[in-house]
Amino acid sequence: MDYKKLKPFPENFLWGASTSAFQCEGAYDEDGKSKCAIELRPVPPNIADFSTTSDHYHRYKEDIALMAEMGFKAYRFSIAWTRIIPDGVGKVNPLGIAHYNDVINECLKYGITPVVTLHHFDIPNCLEEKYGGWRSRQIIEDFAAYCTECFKAFGDRVKHWTVNNEYNDFFFYMSSRSFGGMTMNAENPLKEAANITHIKLVAESKVIGICREMWPDALIGPTVNFAPAYANSSRPEDQLAVENNDVFRVYYYLDVACKGKYHPLVWRYLEDRDALPDIQDGDMEIIASHHANWISLNYYFPTTVGYASMENENEAMNVSKDGGADNMNATIQGVLKGYSNPYCQKSEFGWELDPVGIRNALRRLSYRYDLPIIITENGLGTFDKLEEDGTIHDDYRIEYLKAHIEQCHLAITDGVDLVGYCPWSAIDLISTHQGMAKRYGFIYVNRDEHDLKDLARYRKDSFYWYKHVIATNGEEL
Repeated sequence: MDYKKLKPFPENFLWGASTSAFQCEGAYDEDGKSKCAIELRPVPPNIADFSTTSDHYHRYKEDIALMAEMGFKAYRFSIAWTRIIPDGVGKVNPLGIAHYNDVINECLKYGITPVVTLHHFDIPNCLEEKYGGWRSRQIIEDFAAYCTECFKAFGDRVKHWTVNNEYNDFFFYMSSRSFGGMTMNAENPLKEAANITHIKLVAESKVIGICREMWPDALIGPTVNFAPAYANSSRPEDQLAVENNDVFRVYYYLDVACKGKYHPLVWRYLEDRDALPDIQDGDMEIIASHHANWISLNYYFPTTVGYASMENENEAMNVSKDGGADNMNATIQGVLKGYSNPYCQKSEFGWELDPVGIRNALRRLSYRYDLPIIITENGLGTFDKLEEDGTIHDDYRIEYLKAHIEQCHLAITDGVDLVGYCPWSAIDLISTHQGMAKRYGFIYVNRDEHDLKDLARYRKDSFYWYKHVIATNGEEL
């Protein structure tokens, strides 16, 4: 729909941006911290590791001051489990608690609302070695204990929580027989992935219940990556594939977190392949009893899908090893087949660009779950150049964000309860797959892949543009 008059952004709208601990903090072996599994993952020799990253651990005051200069109303960041409980379970590290107390208090000093993610891909490596990490049901109790310590230490000041970041794409990784960096059982990798997902969902529901009991006024829920689908044609089967995409990519997970039950379409798919998760007594009661009361959305690109036959099912999907453009075109045999979209431009890294997709994602989630939504990631990863005079001219990022904010404004007018916009990322940080070269931030961090230089901070053109957007509450883009 086109509207003559748009509803305004809410007065208390949470304008801000996001980071994650392992991608920006650095200091990965300081002050009692242990290593998380992703920090120990081998990286190509031309890509930066996670040892220093953007040095946010030591420079958080400087960075938060710059966020305050932009006028941030919110800062979404993650807590490193490995700083709070270095052994994964047991003794709490007081230095870890102190650091995040300092970060939270620094935010509050400037009137910035902390939006905290409890788990952003960084499981303690010691738990991987001890019992296989998310493969083991033991992690349900260990994760709940870690989250409880966070609620105890920070819950008096943190009222906005997300539990698991982007745990919802395993169907699109099964062709490589891996899930979340783990090599799957060759006999039935689908069942193993379904078991891991079930364990994560039970753990998440348990944590939601703990938080809402300790802090009834808190908002808490999952963070999903949503690539809403378009049909490749008007063929009826292609229209079914659109629904299949959204169910398998997102509703499978959010139905558990928000409705307390598994989606029947995915359940039947798993049942037909002897891949149902191993459900133990009490699991479904936990899931049914503790529901999210808000949703965090990460949106970068759409997907275009059509009908996929059951032939050659074992060959499954076309997925890139670096998490890039082919993720948009993943195929699940018998469910959907991915296609490129000729109506979408592509970024320098091959990701399809579609601002309307964020409106589609918001509408679909809002109308299905009737919950407030915050956008916790949305951004353009590209090459930025630091000029000799210290400027960075990133008009391309301004145009990208402007187009997406316009669609968010339309979504609010559509009736979506959108409460915040925190794009990726506040500062330049280490991209999971492309290192330091792929930059997203409003704030430039002066380093290359292996040359740390001085790690100085520089304001990009988008910094000043976003400052004005926030000052006008999104009315002037």
